[in-house]
Amino acid sequence: MPSAHDPHANFRAEVDCYAAADPMPTITNLSALTGIPEDRLIRYVLVKYAASASDAVLSMEPIVFRQMREQVEKAEAEGTDQARLKAYQALSEMIRWLGLATGL
Repeated sequence: MPSAHDPHANFRAEVDCYAAADPMPTITNLSALTGIPEDRLIRYVLVKYAASASDAVLSMEPIVFRQMREQVEKAEAEGTDQARLKAYQALSEMIRWLGLATGL
């Protein structure tokens, strides 16, 4: 979950996970198959992803929604106003982070 110290911690961790994969063999094969230069394919992938950020976020496994639900469930299980306030603050940070990630 994003924290006040590093609101981009989840994003950084996800970038690290994807950095382990090399997309170039796929790009190279697609270029050879279609005749489209690699640099144009790379630009296409980046622009398509960036232009459809909200669609991409919604189509991925909703990790952040699971995290949000867990915050509420934990607060309800504790059953105190302090726990609910803590969950509210965590949810507020997550919503702010989602807004930054999608440009809203």
